[in-house]
Amino acid sequence: MRNLLAAVERIDPLIVSGRVAAVNGLLIEARGGLTRLAVGARAEIERRGALPLAAEVVGFRDTRALLMPFGPVEGVAPGAEIRISPDGASVRPTLAWRGRIIDAFGNPIDGKGPLQQGPVPYPLRAPPPPAHARGRVGERLDLGVRAMNVFTTCCRGQRLGVFAGSGVGKSVLLSMLAREAACDAVVVGLIGERGREVREFIEETLGEEGLKRAIVVVATSDEPALKRRQAAYMTLAIAEYLRDQDQEVLCLMDSVTRFAMAQREIGLAAGEPPTTKGYTPTVFTELPKLLERAGPGPIRPDGTQAGSITGLFTVLVDGDDHNEPIADAVRGILDGHIVMERAIAERGRFPAINVLKSISRTMPGCLLPHERQLVTGARQTLAAYANMEELIRIGAYRGGSDPQVDRAIGLNPALESFLSQDKDEATSLDESFNRLAAILHGDA
Repeated sequence: MRNLLAAVERIDPLIVSGRVAAVNGLLIEARGGLTRLAVGARAEIERRGALPLAAEVVGFRDTRALLMPFGPVEGVAPGAEIRISPDGASVRPTLAWRGRIIDAFGNPIDGKGPLQQGPVPYPLRAPPPPAHARGRVGERLDLGVRAMNVFTTCCRGQRLGVFAGSGVGKSVLLSMLAREAACDAVVVGLIGERGREVREFIEETLGEEGLKRAIVVVATSDEPALKRRQAAYMTLAIAEYLRDQDQEVLCLMDSVTRFAMAQREIGLAAGEPPTTKGYTPTVFTELPKLLERAGPGPIRPDGTQAGSITGLFTVLVDGDDHNEPIADAVRGILDGHIVMERAIAERGRFPAINVLKSISRTMPGCLLPHERQLVTGARQTLAAYANMEELIRIGAYRGGSDPQVDRAIGLNPALESFLSQDKDEATSLDESFNRLAAILHGDA
């Protein structure tokens, strides 16, 4: 009853409307009702022979509001009525959403019936918790992937980026984490994903076991930019709800680059000036607002701490250039980066992680002294082999020239086997370090 009374009190008795003044490409110009409008406000536009079109205010030009639609503009006519919604976009998730697949509006798209709605609305564009009011990262998290457990050890509440070109194995790596990571719930955001690959990812790559504890948010590449951007906000809003239920949440987003592309499309349509590679200034403003929402949970007034959101965000590097604008910006925001390289994938080693170029900013503080020694020794061995790899492959290196290189050559097959892992295989954190110790001590 209290929830019902609160909802009634929030109802705005004043209905505000405007009219369509012009349509320019994907941008709809509106007149009237401007005193009640703000950037981010939602609206419904009447269409001829079709259902009303949802839209969002993205800017203003002189005396007109600029709206972008969440769907095709066919049927929108001059003078069509625009109804302004007083409430911001929000979602009401529950724990019963686990195992379900939804769209950017929180509607089910898996054919399993309606979703139960929770009592508390979570705004899609919530600000990150204040820095002074959130806890520190927790204990280290078992991800089930040997290369990451050892060389980029992750703590609960940490945020890592997975940087890779197309077709290098990002989605498969995410599915391994969704199935095997030691967490209570998983939220997967498929942002701008190929429509053909959505069911393939859910049914085969993620699998039935992975889906049981996961909530999947989908916005395919053919959907409007606003829906692709909102799917990213929806992913974090659901993760925040689960965090507030004291769940240890793993948030996987594929990919941040497509979120940035959607924001670029919106910004350019609203008249923002393009900067590096056409990205608008708001792209670099929105990225930290989105990514900072993941992390350790806030500390409550009674001294307890909410759960944490451990975030892994993929970055689709343009032309395999790991220094392109989005990759460079995201790398500076997150707490570490995992680099996947095409050359490693081409020689058949998956996951194709270059551990020498990957780093976790919580290391070495989260490792025990003997584990730090193991990781340092393994990195030195891998680096020694990488420095001489071309000479070794063409047979120009003469054995006995450098004892460290000789040892690296001897250990390389075992280390390559250690870094290689089948997508259905899982290795615990302790077992990962034990296997690496056996290799370096010559027992493998």
